[in-house]
Amino acid sequence: MTRILVPLEILEGESISAGLTALLEPMNVTVLGYHVLPEQTPPDQARLQYEERATDALEDLAMEFGAGEGTADYRLVFTHNRKQTFDRIAAETASDVYAIPGATGPVERLLVALSGDVAVNRIVSFVAQLVGDREIDVTLFLATDEEDAGRELLETSAQVLSEDGIAVRTELAVDEPPLEALVAAAVDHDAIVMGERAPSLRTLVFGEEAERVATESVGPVLVVRRGEEARDRSASTGGP
Repeated sequence: MTRILVPLEILEGESISAGLTALLEPMNVTVLGYHVLPEQTPPDQARLQYEERATDALEDLAMEFGAGEGTADYRLVFTHNRKQTFDRIAAETASDVYAIPGATGPVERLLVALSGDVAVNRIVSFVAQLVGDREIDVTLFLATDEEDAGRELLETSAQVLSEDGIAVRTELAVDEPPLEALVAAAVDHDAIVMGERAPSLRTLVFGEEAERVATESVGPVLVVRRGEEARDRSASTGGP
């Protein structure tokens, strides 16, 4: 069963919408309560001051997942580096997916982005497991400059999901800015699944693409992490 990491700024009152909780019910979940500290503040000092209040909130949030087939646990971290902490906890908990919480009601339409240098097979496999036999319609979305190859990828991926009894349609955006096209497609959907991409100069300048999508779309975004082999290769070569 896939494990999903759900990071929350616990001392800022960030919580999980009922729609996202219901969507993740079949999964194993680790709720990561975190608080980013000023550089001069030692984590141990913050833990003494805030641990009890933060732990109480985390316990309540973890219990919200108890009604589903999966399980939930929680971690509490005081950190100076948010991104490094997410990566470390994801590795420690063997989480293949992380969630960017957003506001949503019941998830009835799921947008699945396959654009860019993402692990398409991992994304499709996760979506099949997430949706299962629930009545959630899936739209496979791809923004590309290569129409024929893009259409073939969408059709192949759609066939895999259709064989599992999932209602799926495809949407191809050709020669359009990928981020803008994805955000436009997200309007009619309740949540988004996308893949983790290799770090790039654009990422450093403009921020993580998934977080930008979450900000623009408002709803929750589930990000399927790249395999360890791909991540190691990217770290050693500086690219995908």
